[in-house]
Amino acid sequence: MRPIRPWGHWPLPHWSDSRSRDTDAIWQRAGAPDARHPVDVIRTIDGDTFEARVHLSEGFNPITHVRLRGIDAPELKAFCPQELEMAQAATSALRDLLGEGDVAIYNIGPDKYQGRVVADVVTGKTGSVSAAMLTSGHARAYNGGHRSGWCANAAR
Repeated sequence: MRPIRPWGHWPLPHWSDSRSRDTDAIWQRAGAPDARHPVDVIRTIDGDTFEARVHLSEGFNPITHVRLRGIDAPELKAFCPQELEMAQAATSALRDLLGEGDVAIYNIGPDKYQGRVVADVVTGKTGSVSAAMLTSGHARAYNGGHRSGWCANAAR
């Protein structure tokens, strides 16, 4: 367990059973991997995750956390001040991209953490939010498995 660092704080998620059921229903009912589903962005959580209302079908618009497929951004629950600074910049960059509007998700799947899905994300102006985060240097490629820390890479 990580101790609370003096340079960062974060809200701990509290998942209800209904949130978990909604998340499972989203990826199970999403249809074909290339089927795009519009979302209303509720808030940006960090540099690779946001909360959204997903419009799957008439009358079914569950809320979940969406993790961007294929990237890892620095954590707000940072191990060092440099990671916190990078995490805040990544969060701001993701907020700006999602603020372009017309956000949709596709290729939706279950995430390793309960209460969220992993998906590809597009906006009206950006064909791949993950690629934009990589190109801007706010994230690194990630395809599962162990992630190395950001503090050693703070000077990158």
